[in-house]
Amino acid sequence: MSDVKPEPGPADAGLIDAFLDHLWLEQGASDHTLSAYRHDLTAWAVRLLAAGGGLLSAGGAVLPEWLDERREAGYQLRSNARLLASLRRFYRWALGESLLDADPLACVKLPRVRPALPNTLDEDEVERLLAAPALDTALGMRDRAMLEVLYGAGLRVSELVGLTTDAVNLRQGVVRVRGKGDKDRLVPLGEEAAYWVTRYLREGRGALMNDISRPALFPGRRDACMTRQTFWHRIKRHAQVAGIDRPLSPHTLRHAFATHLLNHGANLRVVQMLLGHTDLSTTQIYTHVAQARLEALHADHHPRG
Repeated sequence: MSDVKPEPGPADAGLIDAFLDHLWLEQGASDHTLSAYRHDLTAWAVRLLAAGGGLLSAGGAVLPEWLDERREAGYQLRSNARLLASLRRFYRWALGESLLDADPLACVKLPRVRPALPNTLDEDEVERLLAAPALDTALGMRDRAMLEVLYGAGLRVSELVGLTTDAVNLRQGVVRVRGKGDKDRLVPLGEEAAYWVTRYLREGRGALMNDISRPALFPGRRDACMTRQTFWHRIKRHAQVAGIDRPLSPHTLRHAFATHLLNHGANLRVVQMLLGHTDLSTTQIYTHVAQARLEALHADHHPRG
């Protein structure tokens, strides 16, 4: 059995590259976003090639058949919705470049998907997770500081691992974060996170680096910034130590940050600013999480719950 993955034809491969170049040059799309688009478009081009077509000669009936095949193979509705959104964006670009006269997917409807509530943690679970790293090692000190910053400032994992030493102002208690679209924002650290970063810089960072002058605040290998994958592996390890067996995601502490702020009365606009969301509707998902938690508390503790 061959392990060679099917590839799109040369013409379609060139189109995919041109589209991704457009996203990068015109919109500053991240590597993660570009990789997701490449994955979706490559899969679509391979499916079209098997049907005797290509990206610019897609028959309208091929996509519904393929979506049905994916559902039977176990792909979730949300996965197919994201795939279709990727294809729609590609064909809008192709129309704008006059590569097509009409959108071949114009009559295909997007699946209706309810917004998924993000996985989060209770406040006591967060405390257990933050306390899980062993503080008698430099790695443990680094991980404790990273977890405290992740929760205390509500950062994305990609923002956390990319932090440099000059991004943190411990005197003012803020961190300068470069988020999506290369937009910078200042986020308060909070007293606990500032304490643990200070202690880590004094007691742990030097032991992890060959060259202390390198800028990575939380180094991985070769004094460079840690990868997201490495940090996610560390989170899962600490969750086991903390006895947390519920499903986690790389952004679990970011979700907890937002949810706990709202639970304690924070303004939604303030949470939007802290998270770096450009659209308030993105932040509003956390109001559903907070509401669900309040309803559960009411059911557990109210005499008529």
